[in-house]
Amino acid sequence: MSNDSSPEPDRVEGAPHPSDTEQLLGQGRAETNFLDAYSSGKLHHAWLITGPRGVGKATLAWRMARFLLATPEAETGGLFGDAPLIPTDLNIPADNPIVRRMRAGSESSLFVLRRSVDEKTKRLRSIINVDEVRKLKNFFALSSADGGRRVVIVDSADEMNVSSANALLKVLEEPPEKTFLLLVSHQPSRLLPTIRSRCRELRLSTLGADDIHKALGQANISLAENVDGLVALAGGSVGDAVRLTNLEGMKIYQSILSVLKTMPRFDRQLAIALAESTTRRGAEEQRALLFSLLDTVLAKIARAGVLLPDGPEVVKGENDLFQRLCPDGASAQKWAYTAQEISDRNQHGLAVNLDPAALILDTVFKIQKTVEG
Repeated sequence: MSNDSSPEPDRVEGAPHPSDTEQLLGQGRAETNFLDAYSSGKLHHAWLITGPRGVGKATLAWRMARFLLATPEAETGGLFGDAPLIPTDLNIPADNPIVRRMRAGSESSLFVLRRSVDEKTKRLRSIINVDEVRKLKNFFALSSADGGRRVVIVDSADEMNVSSANALLKVLEEPPEKTFLLLVSHQPSRLLPTIRSRCRELRLSTLGADDIHKALGQANISLAENVDGLVALAGGSVGDAVRLTNLEGMKIYQSILSVLKTMPRFDRQLAIALAESTTRRGAEEQRALLFSLLDTVLAKIARAGVLLPDGPEVVKGENDLFQRLCPDGASAQKWAYTAQEISDRNQHGLAVNLDPAALILDTVFKIQKTVEG
């Protein structure tokens, strides 16, 4: 059962919802750790699923939930029923009734705790508020009739405020019988230490190029011409690869480099084109991506002065460009300061609704000053 219908804060536009993703790629170790705990009979009641964004944390949570709800509690095999069947994976057939109900949002033994829609603004709230956590009381009361397992997915735990976190902590401290809580967290350090201490952690890693290729294919995402560049820019995150593809991230990244290549006497027309590229109405996501990619590029420049290239280039020749702009350690320190200053200013500017085109042009001028020294 889910606490709201749509929109879904845990969905990446253009990709299947985690509940509909059949395979989890590149995270076999995490699945094995969970299965080992299950098979030993010492299954912890709370699991903290951590790792970078877009590597499959929510997908794993849904796979664990399906497994827990659809696997009989005392499944045995053998002629006399005395040889326990030890599962080797979390796969549950798609035609399983519980799986069908989960996909329809009607499984009474499942509760998904996530941001809800504000009835006044009709927009998703920025946090998981305490009222959403309090709904767990009714869930536990209504779902206890059959005496089977119950599962709560929290996606993501990072989005709870202090009140909602403390309310969830009470559940973690005294969980109802046969209840399992699966907490998805992108930044576990931001959680209450008392929440972390009551969970067993499953840490997911970034994905390799092959797994990202497969995941994009599984999501029916048309691969870009520069697939290797896309994979490098996504940094091992399928979610970021989908976002970059859907929002023309590679094109935006190349536009940023095109301006940098003309430094220190930058091409004004290229700069204006970059500033105006995402200012049209309805381009909020592309605009957010542009500012994120600016942060990425500036960080790459700052690292160029002190580190050797640590992976494949996103765009051919970018390493030479970054090293030209930042040739040594002294330059790296200067660029690191500039990168932080620009990032802080842009975040503040967007928060108070400053003109994004003006912010981008101001960013270009700050970069020019840094290049000139």
